[in-house]
Amino acid sequence: MRNHTNPLTTVRNLGILAHVDAGKTTVTERILYTTGTTHKRGEVHDGTTVTDFDPQERDRGITIFAAAVSCSWGGHRINLIDTPGHVDFADEVERSLRVLDGAVAVFDAVAGVEPQSESVWRQADRHGVPRIAFVNKMDRAGADLDSAVASIRERLHPVPLVVQLPIGAEDGFTGVVDLVRMRALVWAGGAETAEEGPVPDALREEAAHRRRLLEEAVAERHPAALEEFCDREALTAVTLADALRDLTRGGDGVVVLCGSAYRNRGVEPLLDAVVSYLPSPLDVPPVQGTHDGTEQERPADPAAPMAALAFKVNATPTGRLTYLRVYSGTIEKGDTVWDAGTRRTERVGRLLRVRADRHDPLERAVAGDIVAVVGLKSARAGSTLCAPGAPLVLEPPGVAEPVVHVAVEARRSTDTDRLASALARLTEEDPSLAVRTDPETGQTVLSGMGELHLEVAMERVRGEHGLEVAVGRPGVAYRETVGEGVTGFVHRHVKQDGGAGQFAHVVLDVEPWEEDAEVGSREGGFVFRSAVVGGRVPQEFVRAVEAGCRDALAEGPLGGHPVTGLRVTLTDGQTHVRDSSDTAFRTAGRLGLRDALRASKMILLEPVVEVTVTVPEDAVGGVLGDLAARRGRVTGSDTRAGAAVVSATVPLAELFGYATRLRSRTQGRGTFTARPTGYAPAPTAAAVTATPAR
Repeated sequence: MRNHTNPLTTVRNLGILAHVDAGKTTVTERILYTTGTTHKRGEVHDGTTVTDFDPQERDRGITIFAAAVSCSWGGHRINLIDTPGHVDFADEVERSLRVLDGAVAVFDAVAGVEPQSESVWRQADRHGVPRIAFVNKMDRAGADLDSAVASIRERLHPVPLVVQLPIGAEDGFTGVVDLVRMRALVWAGGAETAEEGPVPDALREEAAHRRRLLEEAVAERHPAALEEFCDREALTAVTLADALRDLTRGGDGVVVLCGSAYRNRGVEPLLDAVVSYLPSPLDVPPVQGTHDGTEQERPADPAAPMAALAFKVNATPTGRLTYLRVYSGTIEKGDTVWDAGTRRTERVGRLLRVRADRHDPLERAVAGDIVAVVGLKSARAGSTLCAPGAPLVLEPPGVAEPVVHVAVEARRSTDTDRLASALARLTEEDPSLAVRTDPETGQTVLSGMGELHLEVAMERVRGEHGLEVAVGRPGVAYRETVGEGVTGFVHRHVKQDGGAGQFAHVVLDVEPWEEDAEVGSREGGFVFRSAVVGGRVPQEFVRAVEAGCRDALAEGPLGGHPVTGLRVTLTDGQTHVRDSSDTAFRTAGRLGLRDALRASKMILLEPVVEVTVTVPEDAVGGVLGDLAARRGRVTGSDTRAGAAVVSATVPLAELFGYATRLRSRTQGRGTFTARPTGYAPAPTAAAVTATPAR
């Protein structure tokens, strides 16, 4: 649906996604510079970027926190979020994708698809976010658009629709041929804007060939384009552009552009593609929510009842800043809104248009806007804010389970309360961090997505709160599962202490859970089903037994770790006419499954990661030996631009300190990336030394 009179057609909400070091932040900086939002080009290596404004981001040269910026291009407003590329901050990407309508995926022209580019691509697939691809760093030695596109096709499986042909290669990369309008765009002699001209003679034949391939690929997938192609054996530029837009928005193709953001080449065509091909808030389906158990949808209409989703919170010393995506309706300064999660009203103090760490005041925000709000006291990332008279709950972004934990304590006992307050603020801002107290040791334990994630959190505690803290050695979040279960396990719960008693008799089968487990409620690696016949256990008590079994999954018999990967079947039971109750059967489910697990053969599981190590070829032998010593299993190796790339699956517990070790083995020339791939059985020795991660 495109309504050219509606101002929402000129809004684009998009994210910049990529592997670490592919150039996301530089692309964002050049977009801000090209659109006139900034007047000086920020550089990552100088620590002068707009979106990487946190001191740690500037020190480390990576994006840690998703930063929102707003700019204008060709009469369109672009709300843009620069997302992190490091796997430890994948949760920031998840929360950003939840509120975006489109994305630009940035790829390195030399490396092609890297492990984290694959992860963020899959995240965007899950959210159904349309994308265009930008192959960056075309000026680097070894840059090759065709091989980058081939890796996109092979590893990510979209249909790449390449709309540009590079002019020159590596150091000689000066521009692109626009295959849609068949024109050349050249950035000659350091020019900041492209000079438009005819296709160079030397490239005319190649450009015509590639235009033909593009037309055929589009006609194959777009009915209107196919009709014109059959009639005329060619497509006009208008038909081709319309078809590319439809294929992009429908997820049936991915437009591919190329350039060098660092040299400011290819940014204007990228902005034109964002405006032409990515959807406006009107082009995406109305947002779905629930109220009193019924499904509702809200259109992207400023006149409809207000509904917005909070996707990020900054708890600064001067107040809380809550970032919102407004899906429907209008929100004004001073409005009262309803927080559907906490079921309380909040007052909007101020509305701000965001440009990273700088803000411009706004009087109102309408459907399709991404803004920040000052004055909300209880809203968290994932909270729905709506009009008090039209309540609605929107689905919050998913939160990944932490896999690494450290014990933290204040060096001065007088700072204990301040540390608790600082950690509470951290978890408020970042839901993928979790704080708990270990019941056995009394220690405060902070859990997160990786070593770097926790390191950054601790640095913030020290820097922003001025606290001296001691941090223990990182540990990993183990899980337990059933290797061999038990059948017909009987548990009888009888309690009589005056008055009404408790009586519940259950018979359980416990077995490993297979991926194709069919019937039963299935959640978090646990399947429960009832095979009771003849009404021997009423349905309400069956639900109580399931709830009790879920309670028992919190602590397994090997070391108190959460239990996953099992199927429990309630096969029989008995009730008492007076003493049976929900409470009795829930207790029987909990204690019965706990004892059944003790009688089963249990297996300890440890988190494993896929590691990609890039090293000089002369260092491969030492790296392979080191990975083997860390219980790594090599899954592949390749040579890319004169360097060896080794892929391996390694237990997360063995990777602590690996960065330092790799640097020393390769004289600082080796790098590695890691992404979680799930859990695998741990060796017996680990079962003895594993610390509980409740």
